Amino acid sequence: MQNLSMEALAAEDLVPHSGDMSLLDRVLIVGEETLTAELYVRDDGIFARDGRVPGYVGIEYMAQAVAAFSGYHAKQRGEEVRLGFLLGTRKFETSVDSFLCGDKLTVEVERLLQAENGMATFECRVSGDGAQQSARLNVYQPDNIEAYLKEKI
Repeated sequence: MQNLSMEALAAEDLVPHSGDMSLLDRVLIVGEETLTAELYVRDDGIFARDGRVPGYVGIEYMAQAVAAFSGYHAKQRGEEVRLGFLLGTRKFETSVDSFLCGDKLTVEVERLLQAENGMATFECRVSGDGAQQSARLNVYQPDNIEAYLKEKI
């Protein structure tokens, strides 16, 4: 694994999300097959209600960590950060119904499989004070997002 400088690890530089949908704060560690990110559960975002964020948002935290993994490796190859799609979630387990706003969470992802057609599978974990979640995410990142979207419309 490679530790990176905090300047190089701003999640907003690695994830194609912005504004209220940008949920990760920073990437702490990235390796060939893994990434660890950190976030503070936000009380000003679209998911916050009465000082809490629903536990199912952990899946989005995981998906954005996968996006950061992809974005980091794209930048290492001299490519642009690209959009991808969360196709499905399997084996989602959680110890919490919701997260408390202000809590610090760690998100870890590990790539298990990468196909040549852009499909991949990641084992993911979210952990924090009293919170433990895990899931397996199936994702897809087409080579040409514009052509893919035109084809599907």
